[in-house]
Amino acid sequence: MGVITRAVRNISRRKMRALLVIIALGFSLAIMISIPAGVIANQESALGLTENLGSTITETQATINQTLTQIDCTIGSSFEGFGFAAPDQSVPSGFDFTPPDGGDGSGFTPGQFGNGTGAPGQFGGGAFGGGGTTAMNETFYNDINSTLDGVAAVVPTLEVSEGTEEEMEMMGRTFTTLSVDYVIEGIPLTSEIVDNYPVLPTDIVDGRNLQAGDSGVVLLSENNTLFFNAEVGDTIEILDETFEVIGVYSSSGVESTTTLYMNLSDAQSLTNNTGYITTLTVFAESSDVVTDVATEINDLHPELTVTTGQERLEQLESLQSTYETALEEAEASLSQTQSTAFQEVVVAVAATSLIVLFVMLYTVRERTKEIGTLKAIGFSNWTVMSQFMLEGVMLSLIAGVVGIAIASLAAPTLSGLLLPTVSQQVSTFGGARMATTNPGATSTATTAISLTPELILIALGAAVLLGALGSLYPAWRASRTRPAEAMRYE
Repeated sequence: MGVITRAVRNISRRKMRALLVIIALGFSLAIMISIPAGVIANQESALGLTENLGSTITETQATINQTLTQIDCTIGSSFEGFGFAAPDQSVPSGFDFTPPDGGDGSGFTPGQFGNGTGAPGQFGGGAFGGGGTTAMNETFYNDINSTLDGVAAVVPTLEVSEGTEEEMEMMGRTFTTLSVDYVIEGIPLTSEIVDNYPVLPTDIVDGRNLQAGDSGVVLLSENNTLFFNAEVGDTIEILDETFEVIGVYSSSGVESTTTLYMNLSDAQSLTNNTGYITTLTVFAESSDVVTDVATEINDLHPELTVTTGQERLEQLESLQSTYETALEEAEASLSQTQSTAFQEVVVAVAATSLIVLFVMLYTVRERTKEIGTLKAIGFSNWTVMSQFMLEGVMLSLIAGVVGIAIASLAAPTLSGLLLPTVSQQVSTFGGARMATTNPGATSTATTAISLTPELILIALGAAVLLGALGSLYPAWRASRTRPAEAMRYE
């Protein structure tokens, strides 16, 4: 009978004991496997955090540097409907709410913008519509382009969020918020604007970008294609209107991942906001006169909130400092994770080796007479030693397979319990127009914990090695047993 056959037979003779030993070894090995898997996942998360942070800041800085002549103008909610008001509407002193056409404005009151598509709070591209930009009368600001020196162009845009209204409670009060599915961004598609100013995404991954004169077509983000289940050439329904998808862009971190672009006139008509916009983007003739132009806009229209590229750059630098602090904390957390992992792996290795050692010592003692018989009929010391070492290795190998099976199902749970995790929350710069004053929702990037083929092979090798080391001394002790002493053992 061969050594392997005898080893299998000896293990199977004591099935319950073997099963308990295999389960104990399996859990020990599962922990030993799950810990490196968790460390690898944390390393990948930290790497993803670094890449996300670096690319976001780099791309945003590059975009801001390209648009240092840009001035963004929005209006606060207290001036909603500026330029239109019912005759009895109270008006802050010094402001004229008279409609430009000389009408009485009785058809408009603040809060009624976008009646065909939704309620107030849908303007803007935040995670919830309540914090969006307020709509304003487009024609009320024609004087910026016609009367101010140093202005090269004025680009009006309309941004409207669409989604599902949800109720939330806060401090005992119930609020209705909008969970955004997508954001409509209307851009005036004239050759002067499209060809000369950075008003559209540039990273087109499929199809083409919007062009001057386009109408009835949309440019989707990659996120939008998933929501609408559409690609270039398809038609999609937006608020009961049909549009053709002419291109798909990849968000670089300065555009919202949920924003789709279309002609301004299409967006105004579609959302029942004809004549209304949410942002005026003013481009100065040069970066040298940006501050002067911004001051003149404030003087001409004090109700506007004016943000320049330099201000956005300063805000970005502040955010960059915050993110770098978060990155340092993540790196410190990763270092702590690796240190903890090393200690726990050492404990798991020691536990596995000791289990094999004590089990095999007990087996040798229990089978002393059998060992004596084998020695008496001519078995060499090496044969006896290899017999017991093989039994230990086989037990550990079976336990290794069981441990891998356990770890494949429970690795996330085990590593989560045993290891500190690296926090990876990175605020993405929201808004297609570099709205660093209003960052988008925080996105949490997570890396799945899984067993790689390399890790499985290492685990099996470790099981064999630990089984051999754990059974080495008991096997050597068995090989040194004298037949006469063994036969007298009770």
